[in-house]
Amino acid sequence: MFEPFNGSRHCIAHALVVSGMIAFWVACSPQVLAQAQPTQETNTRQSSTAVQGLQQADVNEEQARAWGLTPQEFSRYQALMQGPRGVYSPGLDPLTALGIEARSAEERRRYAELQVQAERQRVDKELAYQRAYDEAHARLFPGEKVIQLSSPSAGSNTGKPALLGSDRLAIFVKDNCPPCIARVQDLQNQGQAFDLYFVGSQGEDEHIRRWAILAGVEPKNVRSRQITLNHDQGRWMGLGLGGDLPAVVREVNGQWQRQ
Repeated sequence: MFEPFNGSRHCIAHALVVSGMIAFWVACSPQVLAQAQPTQETNTRQSSTAVQGLQQADVNEEQARAWGLTPQEFSRYQALMQGPRGVYSPGLDPLTALGIEARSAEERRRYAELQVQAERQRVDKELAYQRAYDEAHARLFPGEKVIQLSSPSAGSNTGKPALLGSDRLAIFVKDNCPPCIARVQDLQNQGQAFDLYFVGSQGEDEHIRRWAILAGVEPKNVRSRQITLNHDQGRWMGLGLGGDLPAVVREVNGQWQRQ
């Protein structure tokens, strides 16, 4: 039989006597059940948020370690990139951003040293891969250069080299310049014909070839002269346009202008 026990006006305890055994259960009003549901959902959301926070902390710690930074330093880098520095220099790496925004000479020196070490490791890895790439190309395509540089243009022996042509874009790039690589890839993806001038190559053809390969320049585009690769040889300074690299320029009414 069923026997109600004393309970509140919202929940009532019941007992069922069966063969000398007593089973208990509590019946609550719909109002109480409705109030309990949001609490469970809130707890679930809070637990999920806590887990996501821990996962993000682990990711940040791993990224900080990759750059030789503490989690606190990496968090400051993230905060900096959410402000004006991120607008002025989107995609800036942590060491450069922290070095530029250093709060003391000691901090600036620390980040500079970390960046020198990081750059050395990067270059060593890239050179090792470049050697492997060159060896593979020589083995698979003997006697054929990966990327052939353009012949010197007219005027290059006069000390005042000229740009190749007025009907094409020209882009000036340099080493250690991620925006230069991004701009070249963008022009290539658009199917643009352009002449690339490498500033600071010191006349070394392999320097430009290596940069072009790392930048993803397609050898077929170089062979067809859709893209030409050239030493700057003072052309950029001769234009007198100023500003940071990369610089995309075109001749308009006899004057070279940034695009």
